[in-house]
Amino acid sequence: QVQLAESGGGLVQTGGSLTITCRASGSISTMYSMGWYRPTAVKERDLVATITREGVAQYGDSVKGRFTISRDNAKNTIYLQMTNLRPDDTAVYSCYGVHGDYYQDTHLWGQGIQVTVSP
Repeated sequence: QVQLAESGGGLVQTGGSLTITCRASGSISTMYSMGWYRPTAVKERDLVATITREGVAQYGDSVKGRFTISRDNAKNTIYLQMTNLRPDDTAVYSCYGVHGDYYQDTHLWGQGIQVTVSP
């Protein structure tokens, strides 16, 4: 069984920076696309950023130019570097990943981690 675990959340002031991490653990074959989502007023899970195994990144419109996603395939870990944070970035950030083995692809979610940006 494969699990995702987030770390690095916390409280930061407006304009500050924070990096959150998501690590896959367990009986891993291959982690394909991984990323981050957060809820908004109109969406339960809104795209923050995703990254393919090959390193191709995609960002939600509200974070483009401020957030950077990266990954270390050897560690089955992704990182989200968040800069110029704003109060409306406050949310529980959930890690997402697609695990694949010989039989199937499995879509996984982490427990979520709180990021709070104070005014």
